[in-house]
Amino acid sequence: MTVMDKYADLLKLGESLNVNNGEVYEKEGKLIVKGTTEYQMEKDLLWDKIKTYPDYKTDLMADIRVEKTDVYGYHTVVSGDTLGKIAKNCLGDASLYPKIFEANRDILDNPDMIKVGQKLTIPKRG
Repeated sequence: MTVMDKYADLLKLGESLNVNNGEVYEKEGKLIVKGTTEYQMEKDLLWDKIKTYPDYKTDLMADIRVEKTDVYGYHTVVSGDTLGKIAKNCLGDASLYPKIFEANRDILDNPDMIKVGQKLTIPKRG
């Protein structure tokens, strides 16, 4: 199994997140991954995935940059989503859902009334 094969799921995630200026190659037994995500949220998703591989520190080098820093990212509402679930997945804490609600007051009147397909701004962490 090549290093590229070992990290196939990571590479698929990068494609699904539309990483720009992507460069992936093997060099001296290491997988080199470079690219630019639109927002920090996508970069964090990639790093969360990278950290699931036990040997990532020895056989992977990643240089992932972020293009825009005005917000943490965006989330498109899917069936079953709540602001609490989105806050847990995107910000790491369900109790931060009011931050998402406040960042989207232009399209949300009630934190309990989100609709499938709405594109929500995820504010910066902290």
